[in-house]
Amino acid sequence: MKTLRTDVAIIGAGTAGMTAYRAAAAHTDNLVVIEGGPYGTTCARVGCMPSKLLIAAAEAAHTARHAQAFGVHAGEVRIDGREVMDRVRRERDRFVGFVVDSVQAWPQAHRLRGFARFVSPHELQVDDGTRVIADRIVIATGSSPNVPRGWRAALGDKLLINDDVFAWQTLPRSVAVVGTGIIGLELALALHRLGVRVRVYGRSTRLGPLTDPVLQDVARATIGAELSMTLDVEAITPSLDASEQVRIVSRTRDGHQDTDTFDFLLAAIGRHPNLDGLDLENAGIPLDASGLPSVDRNTGRIGDSHIFLAGDVQDDLQLLHEAADDGRIAGDNAGRFPRVRVRPRRARLSIVFSDPQIALAGLTHAELLAAGMRFETGEVSFDDQGRSRVMLKNQGALRVYGESGSGRFLGAEMVGPAAEHIGHLLAWSAQRGDTVQDMLDSPFYHPVVEEGLRTALRQLQRQLALAAPPPELCLDCAPAA
Repeated sequence: MKTLRTDVAIIGAGTAGMTAYRAAAAHTDNLVVIEGGPYGTTCARVGCMPSKLLIAAAEAAHTARHAQAFGVHAGEVRIDGREVMDRVRRERDRFVGFVVDSVQAWPQAHRLRGFARFVSPHELQVDDGTRVIADRIVIATGSSPNVPRGWRAALGDKLLINDDVFAWQTLPRSVAVVGTGIIGLELALALHRLGVRVRVYGRSTRLGPLTDPVLQDVARATIGAELSMTLDVEAITPSLDASEQVRIVSRTRDGHQDTDTFDFLLAAIGRHPNLDGLDLENAGIPLDASGLPSVDRNTGRIGDSHIFLAGDVQDDLQLLHEAADDGRIAGDNAGRFPRVRVRPRRARLSIVFSDPQIALAGLTHAELLAAGMRFETGEVSFDDQGRSRVMLKNQGALRVYGESGSGRFLGAEMVGPAAEHIGHLLAWSAQRGDTVQDMLDSPFYHPVVEEGLRTALRQLQRQLALAAPPPELCLDCAPAA
């Protein structure tokens, strides 16, 4: 058995693991990254980038179909599924190649292939036979899609996760999408616009990450007008019929039962942290009732141990930029250990590339309520907003939240046009601690979608002024000269 002694061992070479490596390498050259799967991040291989390639194709098809509304008639729209998926795979492979090249450029001594498990708090056993003894350890093993028990046995290769979609050679005729989160909405809408018959099933009535009930209603009205959806499902039973089609029997909470058949079922019902097989019980770290470690997001450290956690394995905000921040913080602190630094986190920014798009920036409506904060709300509908109407993107709404008393901008939720761009502006304002007045004092061009944001901010400013307590009277003060 080969024994390797190192200052820092990083388990996982995804986004968090790669950034942890770069941060730790600033402090020590005696480190190793252990990876059992293929190099190439979840984002590049089966997440952000291939999904956006599919969405881009869908947007092109949708634009072509609706060009006549502008007086532009381009003829019949024909979608070639093989050509669509060929471009998705080619460009995906290009993005993955950049990531793989980055890892391969690391010194050979810093790369160890295999799956690791804890033998003791400082010892890892890798399945290639190597024993790694590490002074500090970063766990960056990522996450995997949830698949309900029994579905794989019942459906075989007719059951898909998002990874499988990007291996298609062509587009199928029909797909059932179970799950109304970010992955489910993005893939369902893209496939629908590419001519695939799609039906979305949801356990609740919620769509995406929106927490504001007003915007949930807007999302169901806008996205639901295009996508076939069965929401508030109490029970769903998939099986294969005699013709090897996926047969889905669903029952909603109001008692309505329905049966439909599809070529495939795509499970998009969230992700779970990749902790199985790590033997964390040997790591000497505190675990909760679910067997998960508790981590300080501002240090990446688990309790007062020498072990750090980074990326999607935290089961919190499973977003690339959050994973990168996690990796940088955990890797830096593992490298400089025991001189652990507390690092501030960025304001929240979440985006769904649906149509209309969804964005959350700063504190969400649910977080404000849970914290018991006093806040006011401003709102705008995009139904008649100038630039949105010009582009025939006039649907959706934006809600902005400001702190009562201070007038500080707290956060926003949005379903509407250009949400990916407006969300950035709002997240920056939340992180800077801008007041609503600061934001209104900033320039707004005409005509742009951002003028809708200004409308919401103006309403919020009026609400904050109305909610402000009147100035106290000073009976002993001398009158002004």
